[in-house]
Amino acid sequence: GRCSCCCGEEAAAGGGDRDRAAAWGLYLRIDRQRLQCLNERREGSGALVFRSWEERSDRSQFVESDDDEELLFNIPFTGNVKLKGVIVMGEEDNSHPAEMRLFRNIPHMSFDDTGREPDQTFSLNRDPRGELEYPTKIARFSNVYHLSMHFPKNFGAETTKIFYIGLKGEWTQAHRHEVTICNYEASANPADHKLEQITPQTHFIS
Repeated sequence: GRCSCCCGEEAAAGGGDRDRAAAWGLYLRIDRQRLQCLNERREGSGALVFRSWEERSDRSQFVESDDDEELLFNIPFTGNVKLKGVIVMGEEDNSHPAEMRLFRNIPHMSFDDTGREPDQTFSLNRDPRGELEYPTKIARFSNVYHLSMHFPKNFGAETTKIFYIGLKGEWTQAHRHEVTICNYEASANPADHKLEQITPQTHFIS
């Protein structure tokens, strides 16, 4: 009986873990070739914090700020995203970010651009195990093709360190509108047109 109960709990837990891993799978929809992290101490380290839910506890992969405590991520997606939640995992100490500001659909943001009003701001708690979820205003983040994440300060350390950023939500493929090139005649040449049969055509551009 004990074995059956234990196995049942493990199966239920396993299903829950799989569901949660799938929910936090937006890292797969990031265009990593164009992802930017400004003020990162080691080039390319900012991209390492966007990884699978199962790998969030890997302390060997992290990003640390360079000149001061600020970090700014420019995150382009490969389609349209409905962002529902964010997890930010850092150290237990004062290097953990204390505030997060989110901006939607402003590509190539710089620190000069962070003076504008963010779409949402969060006061963060220290989260060394990646357990705290910060829910977004879904109506505001329902059609996001680019996300900027600004971490303006930490809890008092000289630099900020982040180990994992989880993005939860839904992804849909971006719609591409085909462009039709039409050539118009300045004046019609009757010899080029058969008047016996005219096939009307209508073109709609959506």
